Formats: sequence, C-alpha cells, structure tokens
Amino acid sequence: MDMNTIPVDPAFRKDVLRCFEDGSHAIPARWLYDRAGSELFEQITELPEYYPTRTETALLKKYCSEVGALGGEGRAVIEFGSGSSTKTPHLLEAIHPAAYVPIDISGEFLAYSAAQLKPVFPDLPIYPLEADFMHPLRLPEEVLDQPKIGFFPGSTIGNMIARTSVDLLRSMRETLGVGSQLLIGFDRIKDKDLLIAAYDDSAGVTAQFSLNLLHRINGELEGDIPVDQFRHVATWNDRYARIEIYLEAQADVAFPIEERAFSLSKGDRLHVENSHKYGIRDARLMLRAGGWTPVQEWSDESDYFSLILAEAHPYKHAP
Repeated sequence: MDMNTIPVDPAFRKDVLRCFEDGSHAIPARWLYDRAGSELFEQITELPEYYPTRTETALLKKYCSEVGALGGEGRAVIEFGSGSSTKTPHLLEAIHPAAYVPIDISGEFLAYSAAQLKPVFPDLPIYPLEADFMHPLRLPEEVLDQPKIGFFPGSTIGNMIARTSVDLLRSMRETLGVGSQLLIGFDRIKDKDLLIAAYDDSAGVTAQFSLNLLHRINGELEGDIPVDQFRHVATWNDRYARIEIYLEAQADVAFPIEERAFSLSKGDRLHVENSHKYGIRDARLMLRAGGWTPVQEWSDESDYFSLILAEAHPYKHAP
C-alpha cells in the first residue's frame, strides 16, 4: 500500500513523537491495536500460556445467566474495545439485548468482527462505533434512550495506571448514564512465573505483537526504525503489581520518523504496555472510585480472574 494512502491518527502521531522528543520512551498500549496488532492479539488469546482468555470465557459461560437475572435482560450491550467480540456471544445469548454497540479504535477490525456476529444474531441490531473509548462518547441515536450494560472484558483496565483507570470508569459512567450496569473483567495477582509466561510465550507471538508497533510507526509515520534491532521484554514489577512490556534496543540505533532524527543507545527500552493485576478488594475499590457500585463478583476456583457486575447509582453527597 502506498504510504500516503494510510490514514494517520493525529493522536497516534502525537504520542509517538512525544515518546522520543521528551525522552519518556513510553507509548500508550492502545496503539498496539491496529489491524495487524489486533489479529496477533487474537492469536495470543489461544496460546497455552495465556490463561486470561480461557479463564474469563469459562466464567462468562457459567455466570452470564446470573447477569441477566440481576437486571441485564433487554438492555443495549455497549462493548468497550470489542476486538474480535469472541466472548460477546455468551453475554448476548444470556441477556437477550435490545441492541449491540461494539466500540473499537481499529475500524477495519471492528467492521470485520461485527460482520461475523451478524449471521449468529440476525435479529439483533448492531451499531459498530469506531472511536477511542478513553473519552466520553456519543452513542448511536438508536440506543440513547435504552437501558444499557457496558461490557469491558479481558482485564483491559489493567493496561492503565490507577489514575487513568478511574478516569476511564468515570468516562464510561458518563457515556452509559445513571442506572446503567457494567460487566468488567479483572486479572488477579498470582505466581510471578505464571504471569511472565503469559506475556512472553514460547512461540514468540507476544513478541511479534509488541514489535508490530514499530512496524506501524514505520508504515504510518514515515519511520525507518530497524525493527530487527529490538527485542520484546516482559518483567514483573511487584511494587506496582503489574507486568511491564518493553522493546529493548540490541544496538545503538538511529532512525527518522516523519523526517525527524531520533536515536537510542544499546539497552534503551521503549515502555509499550502495562498489565496491572489486582488483589481481591482492589478492583471493588477502583470501581467505587470510578462511580460504580459492585453488585456481584464471580471468580474461578484458582482465583486467577474475576468478573464484576456493577451499577451506576446516583451520586450521594453525604456518607
């Protein structure tokens, strides 16, 4: 594809250039998910080391009927960061929604996923929304007056630091409105070796996923980063209870991005993703800080992962 035909998100350009210009060497994890990145992530979810997807999927199969019984039936399902929507059918089948609005930053992948769901739920109105869900959104007119349930699986909330996570939860509350519900997944703190293996698999798919960010910079921002001079690094930071993903330079490198010259020294790292893990009470506290009242929580036998159903109650001005 000719470089000039690739649409460039101005926010992507801003975040990438800032990463190198201010020396922070950090790029928000959401930019990992272009079409190629989204497809690679779907491969990650099928790897034997990657426990979150199969654990959460099993919870959804087992407990989505309870979600419906707790007031979810007939609501419009609003999925934040829908990806391939592979987990979504379990919720749609259980609560018989009035409509489904998948939201994703990758428009091409979003359209494909919505098309895959249509034959499975032929009578369900589907309104794909290409958007960055980190900010309050204007939902399609067709669902504005309907009761809503937000769906945020995969412990995607863990990609953000606590302050940003709370801001996102508040933004979701503003988008969905008082009286809405939110079904959200949280990955629990567990053995360090198990965690690291999930983010540094033996087949190297996760490495391809993170390195794809450099390919995206080269393709969309006229970059010439020598991708083969970087390696994927996954570490556990116990102080912050998170997996940290880096791209580490294996040699001194110099490269342009949009005709601006940048360089990194051997051993320098680009911080491209966090995946925070949560203690049993941490997730509930975060939800309350974001304006959501936990209603019910479900976990697997090993306490690897939890699903929480929360509601947006009216704010109170007294204890």
